[in-house]
This record gives sequence, structure tokens and C-alpha cells, in this order.
Amino acid sequence: MGRKWNNIKDKKASKDANTSRIYAKFGVEIYVAAKQGVPDPEGNQALKFVLERAKTYNVPRHIIDRAIEKAKGSGDETYSELRYEGFGPSGSMVIVDALTNNVNRTASDVRAAFGKNGGNMGVSGSVAYMFDPTAVIGVEGKTADEVLEILMEADVDARDILEEDDTVIVYAEPDQFHSVQEALKGAGVKEFTVAELTMLAQSEVTLPEDAKAKFEKMIDVLEDLDDVQRVYHNVDLEEE
Repeated sequence: MGRKWNNIKDKKASKDANTSRIYAKFGVEIYVAAKQGVPDPEGNQALKFVLERAKTYNVPRHIIDRAIEKAKGSGDETYSELRYEGFGPSGSMVIVDALTNNVNRTASDVRAAFGKNGGNMGVSGSVAYMFDPTAVIGVEGKTADEVLEILMEADVDARDILEEDDTVIVYAEPDQFHSVQEALKGAGVKEFTVAELTMLAQSEVTLPEDAKAKFEKMIDVLEDLDDVQRVYHNVDLEEE
């Protein structure tokens, strides 16, 4: 599991270098979540999750408030949630989640990002079966044993609990996301270093250097697309 956490951590670090783009994407995600239910996180689990995730990326309050106010008021944009699956160099696998108000534009952009960087789009289901939907929650200031005890006392299940780089990472089923957070909050945890519902590859592959460089470029292009919210893959990008 450790390498999978590093991939999430590396992705967060790379996005920190492009804050305006990631903030804009969060604005859309918050708007959509608020529009689909009540614009209050206490009565809208989807919105509550997005806001928890936004905190880990330090999304400014004014961006959050603006998106929620837009959902309450005059905002009438309709967004579709889309998932694309495809293959990169040397058999690498990629999942792309998007929110878009123009399906044709997004499909064309994602297809081009794959095709121009040594990859190709697959059909629905061609890749996703090799990934597991997973809640990933990270905390600092606790040991793995302490977190395990907290979750056991709260009767919350976790797949795995690992301690890496002063951070304890909890891997759990998606429907345990809020239960894990509430248990940890009840034990005094105020902030989370990571709070994600992600798709974790069941196994990872290591690419040769030439294919790895091409793959990284493809991922960068996909993540830079305005309509793309998240990109998941099965490649180990750690430096040797």
C-alpha cells in the first residue's frame, strides 16, 4: 500500500504548483455537489466529502462560498459526471474522472490526450476492474497503533493502517470514509493530510525510462484538462 500513498502524495505536491487550476476544479465540484442536494454539508454527504477534501488542498474559503452561493441562487449550469478508461505505454492503465458541461468537448480532449502521448482509449470496464474504490485518510500526530485503537473502539473497519513519513494512512471501504473521519475527530484529530475517495490499482507496474517519460507527459496533459477532476493509474512513479 505504501507506494500507492506515495502516488497520491506526489499528485498532491504537483498540483500545489498549479493552485489556480485546482481551485477552479474544486469550484465546479463543490457547485455540482451542492446543486445535487441541499447546499449544506450537514445534510449533503457528497458536499461534505468534497469540502473535507478541499481542506487538504487549502482551497480558499471565498472559492468554496462562491460555489455554494452559486448553487443556491442563479447557477443553472448542468454538469455530467463521466469516467473514461484507457491504456498508456507498455500496458499501463488509466482511469479519468471528469465533470463537464460539454460532453463532446471533453471526450475529444481526453481522446487526444491519450492518442498524442502513446496511449489509447478503452471501452467502459476495460480498466476499472483492476482498481479498487478506496477511502484514503491521512493524519499526523498519531501512531498507527493509536489510530487502530481509535477505530476499533468506534467499531470502524479499515483495510489497512500504515505509518509513513510522520503520517498515518488509513485505507478503508468507501462507505467507511465519514466513519473513519468522525472516529478520528472524536479522538482529537482536527486536520487531515489526505482525505480522498480514490481508485487504487490492485497491482502496480514499473515502466522503462523512455515509456515512463511518455506516460508522465500523458498524465500531465490529462490532469491539465479543465474538465478532468481526477486521474488514477497503475504505474509506480517513485524514483529508484
